[in-house]
Amino acid sequence: MRHLKSGRKLNRTASHRRAMLSNLAVSILDKERVVTTLAKAKEVRGVVERHITYGKRGGMHSLRLAARTIKDKSLLKKLFEDLAVHFKDREGGYTRIIKTTERKGDNALMAIIELVGRTGTEPVKKKKKKKPTKKAPKTPAAVEKTAAEEKVTSEEKPSPEASEKIEKNKETSKKEAPKEEARSETEEKAAPAKKAAAKKKEETEEKASEKKTEEKYSDSDKKNSSTKKTAVKKSKEKE
Repeated sequence: MRHLKSGRKLNRTASHRRAMLSNLAVSILDKERVVTTLAKAKEVRGVVERHITYGKRGGMHSLRLAARTIKDKSLLKKLFEDLAVHFKDREGGYTRIIKTTERKGDNALMAIIELVGRTGTEPVKKKKKKKPTKKAPKTPAAVEKTAAEEKVTSEEKPSPEASEKIEKNKETSKKEAPKEEARSETEEKAAPAKKAAAKKKEETEEKASEKKTEEKYSDSDKKNSSTKKTAVKKSKEKE
Protein backbone atom coordinates (compact mmCIF):
# COMPACT_ATOMS: atom_id res chain seq x y z
CA MET A 1 0.00 0.00 0.00
CA ARG A 2 1.18 3.55 -0.81
CA HIS A 3 0.04 5.33 2.32
CA LEU A 4 1.67 8.77 2.86
CA LYS A 5 3.70 8.48 -0.37
CA SER A 6 3.27 11.67 -2.41
CA GLY A 7 3.88 12.03 -6.11
CA ARG A 8 2.90 10.12 -9.25
CA LYS A 9 5.00 7.43 -10.87
CA LEU A 10 3.37 8.00 -14.32
CA ASN A 11 4.28 4.41 -15.29
CA ARG A 12 7.97 5.35 -15.68
CA THR A 13 11.23 4.72 -13.88
CA ALA A 14 12.72 7.39 -11.60
CA SER A 15 15.33 8.58 -14.16
CA HIS A 16 12.83 8.57 -17.03
CA ARG A 17 10.27 10.48 -14.94
CA ARG A 18 12.85 13.05 -13.82
CA ALA A 19 14.00 13.68 -17.41
CA MET A 20 10.42 13.93 -18.72
CA LEU A 21 9.36 16.47 -16.08
CA SER A 22 12.47 18.61 -16.62
CA ASN A 23 11.87 18.67 -20.40
CA LEU A 24 8.21 19.53 -19.87
CA ALA A 25 9.11 22.32 -17.43
CA VAL A 26 11.59 23.80 -19.93
CA SER A 27 8.96 23.80 -22.69
CA ILE A 28 6.41 25.50 -20.35
CA LEU A 29 8.91 28.24 -19.44
CA ASP A 30 9.77 28.71 -23.12
CA LYS A 31 6.34 28.47 -24.81
CA GLU A 32 4.33 29.54 -21.67
CA ARG A 33 1.38 27.32 -22.72
CA VAL A 34 1.47 23.51 -23.17
CA VAL A 35 -1.22 20.85 -23.73
CA THR A 36 -0.54 17.60 -21.84
CA THR A 37 -2.33 15.04 -19.66
CA LEU A 38 -3.86 16.17 -16.37
CA ALA A 39 -1.57 13.93 -14.26
CA LYS A 40 1.59 15.28 -15.93
CA ALA A 41 0.35 18.87 -15.61
CA LYS A 42 -0.25 18.47 -11.87
CA GLU A 43 3.14 16.82 -11.39
CA VAL A 44 5.14 19.39 -13.41
CA ARG A 45 3.48 22.38 -11.73
CA GLY A 46 5.81 22.13 -8.71
CA VAL A 47 8.93 21.99 -10.94
CA VAL A 48 7.93 25.11 -12.90
CA GLU A 49 7.01 27.15 -9.82
CA ARG A 50 10.21 26.13 -8.03
CA HIS A 51 12.29 27.47 -10.93
CA ILE A 52 10.35 30.73 -10.96
CA THR A 53 11.14 31.18 -7.25
CA TYR A 54 14.83 30.59 -8.11
CA GLY A 55 14.57 33.44 -10.60
CA LYS A 56 12.88 35.75 -8.09
CA ARG A 57 15.46 34.94 -5.41
CA GLY A 58 18.40 35.67 -7.76
CA GLY A 59 22.06 35.13 -6.97
CA MET A 60 24.68 32.69 -8.19
CA HIS A 61 23.42 29.79 -6.05
CA SER A 62 19.89 30.04 -7.45
CA LEU A 63 21.29 30.34 -10.97
CA ARG A 64 23.28 27.13 -10.56
CA LEU A 65 20.27 25.29 -9.12
CA ALA A 66 18.15 26.33 -12.11
CA ALA A 67 20.95 25.46 -14.55
CA ARG A 68 20.80 21.81 -13.42
CA THR A 69 17.47 21.52 -15.28
CA ILE A 70 17.64 24.35 -17.87
CA LYS A 71 20.65 23.95 -20.16
CA ASP A 72 19.78 26.78 -22.55
CA LYS A 73 21.45 30.09 -21.62
CA SER A 74 18.85 32.23 -23.41
CA LEU A 75 16.05 30.54 -21.41
CA LEU A 76 17.95 31.08 -18.13
CA LYS A 77 18.26 34.75 -19.02
CA LYS A 78 14.51 34.92 -19.67
CA LEU A 79 13.78 33.23 -16.31
CA PHE A 80 15.95 35.55 -14.21
CA GLU A 81 15.33 38.83 -16.09
CA ASP A 82 11.82 38.57 -17.56
CA LEU A 83 9.69 36.07 -15.64
CA ALA A 84 11.16 37.04 -12.23
CA VAL A 85 10.23 40.69 -12.85
CA HIS A 86 6.75 39.72 -14.06
CA PHE A 87 5.97 37.65 -10.91
CA LYS A 88 7.80 39.83 -8.34
CA ASP A 89 4.49 40.99 -6.71
CA ARG A 90 2.90 37.50 -6.81
CA GLU A 91 3.62 35.01 -4.03
CA GLY A 92 3.07 31.54 -5.47
CA GLY A 93 0.49 30.28 -7.94
CA TYR A 94 2.47 31.17 -11.07
CA THR A 95 0.75 28.52 -13.22
CA ARG A 96 -2.84 27.69 -14.18
CA ILE A 97 -4.27 24.28 -15.15
CA ILE A 98 -7.36 24.19 -17.38
CA LYS A 99 -9.08 20.82 -17.89
CA THR A 100 -10.07 19.93 -21.45
CA THR A 101 -11.62 16.91 -23.20
CA GLU A 102 -10.51 13.28 -23.04
CA ARG A 103 -7.82 12.10 -25.45
CA LYS A 104 -8.93 9.84 -28.29
CA GLY A 105 -7.66 6.29 -28.04
CA ASP A 106 -7.03 5.84 -24.30
CA ASN A 107 -9.52 8.42 -22.91
CA ALA A 108 -6.76 10.10 -20.86
CA LEU A 109 -7.82 13.35 -19.20
CA MET A 110 -6.14 16.27 -21.01
CA ALA A 111 -5.35 19.71 -19.65
CA ILE A 112 -3.66 23.00 -20.57
CA ILE A 113 -0.96 24.30 -18.23
CA GLU A 114 0.08 27.93 -18.70
CA LEU A 115 1.82 30.77 -16.90
CA VAL A 116 -0.57 33.28 -15.34
CA GLY A 117 -0.79 36.57 -17.22
CA ARG A 118 1.72 35.49 -19.90
CA THR A 119 -0.52 34.37 -22.79
CA GLY A 120 0.35 35.65 -26.24
CA THR A 121 4.06 36.20 -25.67
CA GLU A 122 6.61 34.97 -28.16
CA PRO A 123 8.84 32.02 -27.19
CA VAL A 124 12.58 32.43 -26.93
CA LYS A 125 14.37 31.77 -30.21
CA LYS A 126 17.27 29.44 -29.68
CA LYS A 127 20.48 30.14 -31.54
CA LYS A 128 21.65 27.13 -33.47
CA LYS A 129 25.33 26.44 -33.19
CA LYS A 130 27.10 25.75 -36.43
CA LYS A 131 28.80 22.40 -36.39
CA PRO A 132 32.39 22.53 -37.60
CA THR A 133 32.79 20.60 -40.84
CA LYS A 134 35.33 17.83 -40.54
CA LYS A 135 37.64 17.46 -43.49
CA ALA A 136 38.06 13.90 -44.70
CA PRO A 137 41.62 12.55 -44.34
CA LYS A 138 43.57 12.57 -47.56
CA THR A 139 44.14 9.19 -49.12
CA PRO A 140 47.54 8.37 -50.67
CA ALA A 141 45.99 8.60 -54.15
CA ALA A 142 44.71 12.11 -53.40
CA VAL A 143 48.13 13.14 -52.06
CA GLU A 144 49.80 11.88 -55.25
CA LYS A 145 47.24 13.73 -57.36
CA THR A 146 47.85 17.05 -55.57
CA ALA A 147 51.64 16.59 -55.90
CA ALA A 148 51.27 15.93 -59.64
CA GLU A 149 49.09 19.04 -60.05
CA GLU A 150 51.67 21.14 -58.22
CA LYS A 151 54.41 19.81 -60.52
CA VAL A 152 52.35 20.65 -63.59
CA THR A 153 51.72 24.19 -62.36
CA SER A 154 55.42 24.65 -61.57
CA GLU A 155 56.33 23.38 -65.06
CA GLU A 156 53.81 25.67 -66.70
CA LYS A 157 55.31 28.74 -65.03
CA PRO A 158 58.20 29.91 -67.30
CA SER A 159 61.59 30.86 -65.93
CA PRO A 160 62.79 34.51 -66.18
CA GLU A 161 65.06 33.63 -69.15
CA ALA A 162 62.21 31.97 -71.00
CA SER A 163 59.93 34.94 -70.34
CA GLU A 164 62.58 37.29 -71.80
CA LYS A 165 62.81 35.14 -74.94
CA ILE A 166 59.02 35.17 -75.29
CA GLU A 167 58.97 38.97 -75.04
CA LYS A 168 61.74 39.28 -77.68
CA ASN A 169 59.81 36.99 -80.04
CA LYS A 170 56.71 39.12 -79.57
CA GLU A 171 58.65 42.28 -80.42
CA THR A 172 60.15 40.75 -83.56
CA SER A 173 56.76 39.49 -84.68
CA LYS A 174 55.34 43.01 -84.22
CA LYS A 175 58.17 44.45 -86.39
CA GLU A 176 57.71 41.85 -89.14
CA ALA A 177 53.92 42.27 -89.23
CA PRO A 178 53.89 45.34 -91.60
CA LYS A 179 56.30 43.59 -94.03
CA GLU A 180 54.02 40.57 -94.20
CA GLU A 181 51.03 42.83 -94.83
CA ALA A 182 52.85 44.50 -97.74
CA ARG A 183 53.72 41.10 -99.23
CA SER A 184 50.13 39.97 -99.02
CA GLU A 185 48.97 43.16 -100.80
CA THR A 186 51.47 42.69 -103.69
CA GLU A 187 50.42 39.05 -104.04
CA GLU A 188 46.78 40.07 -104.23
CA LYS A 189 47.56 42.61 -106.97
CA ALA A 190 49.59 40.08 -109.00
CA ALA A 191 46.93 37.37 -108.68
CA PRO A 192 44.77 38.35 -111.76
CA ALA A 193 47.86 38.51 -114.07
CA LYS A 194 48.90 35.04 -112.92
CA LYS A 195 45.42 33.70 -113.60
CA ALA A 196 45.45 35.13 -117.15
CA ALA A 197 48.85 33.58 -117.91
CA ALA A 198 47.67 30.21 -116.64
CA LYS A 199 44.60 30.38 -118.90
CA LYS A 200 46.78 31.15 -121.96
CA LYS A 201 49.01 28.17 -121.21
CA GLU A 202 46.01 25.90 -120.98
CA GLU A 203 44.65 27.14 -124.34
CA THR A 204 47.98 26.62 -126.10
CA GLU A 205 48.28 23.14 -124.68
CA GLU A 206 44.78 22.26 -125.86
CA LYS A 207 45.53 23.50 -129.40
CA ALA A 208 48.75 21.48 -129.55
CA SER A 209 46.95 18.36 -128.43
CA GLU A 210 44.25 18.88 -131.12
CA LYS A 211 46.89 19.19 -133.88
CA LYS A 212 48.56 15.98 -132.79
CA THR A 213 45.29 14.08 -132.92
CA GLU A 214 44.52 15.44 -136.45
CA GLU A 215 47.94 14.37 -137.74
CA LYS A 216 47.44 10.86 -136.36
CA TYR A 217 44.05 10.50 -138.09
CA SER A 218 45.47 11.77 -141.44
CA ASP A 219 48.32 9.23 -141.33
CA SER A 220 45.92 6.39 -140.69
CA ASP A 221 43.69 7.48 -143.65
CA LYS A 222 46.68 7.50 -146.02
CA LYS A 223 47.65 3.97 -144.99
CA ASN A 224 44.11 2.69 -145.55
CA SER A 225 43.92 4.19 -149.07
CA SER A 226 47.27 2.61 -150.08
CA THR A 227 46.17 -0.83 -148.88
CA LYS A 228 42.92 -0.54 -150.91
CA LYS A 229 44.82 0.36 -154.09
CA THR A 230 47.16 -2.64 -153.79
CA ALA A 231 44.18 -4.97 -153.27
CA VAL A 232 42.48 -3.66 -156.43
CA LYS A 233 45.69 -4.16 -158.51
CA LYS A 234 46.04 -7.76 -157.32
CA SER A 235 42.43 -8.56 -158.20
CA LYS A 236 42.87 -7.15 -161.74
CA GLU A 237 46.02 -9.16 -162.32
CA LYS A 238 44.25 -12.40 -161.39
CA GLU A 239 41.51 -11.72 -163.87
